[in-house]
Amino acid sequence: MIYLKTPSQLRELEYVNKIGAEFLGMCFDYIKPGVCTFELEDLAILFCEKRGVKPAFYKYRDFPHLLCVSINEEIIHGFPSGRIIKSGDIVSIDFGVEKDGYISDSAFTKAVGKVSKKSKELVRATKECLMLGVLKAKVGNRLFDISRSIYQHAVQTGFDVVRDFVGHGVGFKLHEEPQVPNYVSFGIDWKLKAGMVLAIEPMLVEGTYQFDVSSNGWTIFTTDNGRSAHFEHSVAITENGPKILSVL
Repeated sequence: MIYLKTPSQLRELEYVNKIGAEFLGMCFDYIKPGVCTFELEDLAILFCEKRGVKPAFYKYRDFPHLLCVSINEEIIHGFPSGRIIKSGDIVSIDFGVEKDGYISDSAFTKAVGKVSKKSKELVRATKECLMLGVLKAKVGNRLFDISRSIYQHAVQTGFDVVRDFVGHGVGFKLHEEPQVPNYVSFGIDWKLKAGMVLAIEPMLVEGTYQFDVSSNGWTIFTTDNGRSAHFEHSVAITENGPKILSVL
């Protein structure tokens, strides 16, 4: 079922997404060489308490943390741990909050310290894919217009997209219909309508998009240990064009 949000519901979603974006901004600034990823979990706990929101990921399908911290070859769903961030790493943070029944979802990847040229290009290309996808999120377009723009730019920049994990509708639940693949897939090529809110989230890889699952049952990583980057915004489709909700 696809939920079309009313203007008042979109205002509530924008409010909660700005709270999520506030934390991600803090987190981006906090990440540097020498930081233990458990510190980011502690930062999220304190933030949620201070802002009076619930972490959207915690206990969702039994996920045991408030945020996902995925480093280098980890695509998504990385656990905060005792791992120390080093110069040369690329670190992806995925985070959402819930307040009064409204849910946010967004993510970024940060290149830490002195990283390789290829890693810089991967991070930049992934962010560019996100923004190109956002531009296609408008009334009258179809879902695969978003998918096509992401995939084409990924390939043109020398990378590939993850196939098995996709974007999604978001708002009243963390995962709503429709699924938003990052390539032109099989399935319904939904016509985009005002009131849809989509979590658009390209995940690009240096090499193969084939993946394995960690022994923790959650963390997804590339089989060739090639690096992966991930960006995400929650985007409202309006009569006046796409509106990114997850920015300050």
